[in-house]
Amino acid sequence: MKLTKLAASALAVASIVLSAGIASAQTAGTNGTNANYIGAGVAAGATSGGQGNDEAQLGGNIQGRYAMPNAPVSLRGSVLYGGDAAAIMPIVTYDAPIARNTNVYFGGGYSFVTDEGQRTPLGNQNAPVVTLGIESEVSNNVIAYGDTKWGIDAYRNSDADAVSFQAGLGYRF
Repeated sequence: MKLTKLAASALAVASIVLSAGIASAQTAGTNGTNANYIGAGVAAGATSGGQGNDEAQLGGNIQGRYAMPNAPVSLRGSVLYGGDAAAIMPIVTYDAPIARNTNVYFGGGYSFVTDEGQRTPLGNQNAPVVTLGIESEVSNNVIAYGDTKWGIDAYRNSDADAVSFQAGLGYRF
């Protein structure tokens, strides 16, 4: 059942993102950003697993992006911390330009919790992760980003999913 929900959600979001990419490719002057960056900001967990020691957490994030040359794909890394542990995530995304120096991105990866059973902004156990976000180069070498991460079955002793919202500023390198 969860796999069916995940597949349906992924297909719906992917079609929206791909449609945005096709539409933006048809608009003259629309080019996103190919910036590689590392940044930091806030992370806010929005869910609870319904058990003890798994309530929503407010914390921080460290995120990075490496844009693959000549492809609309990026390798990303994210660390969400707060509570009693951290969630470390390698993620691959599809990036679609929507405006000058601005992309939306959609992708997936896996969340590794440093101390399973302990709180993070994205649940308390290792889990698959889906992300949807936006990034924009707001000035010379400064990137603003924001995204949502969905951890599938991310709580111990619960079949609940976790959702976390991130925002921050990055340095382009």
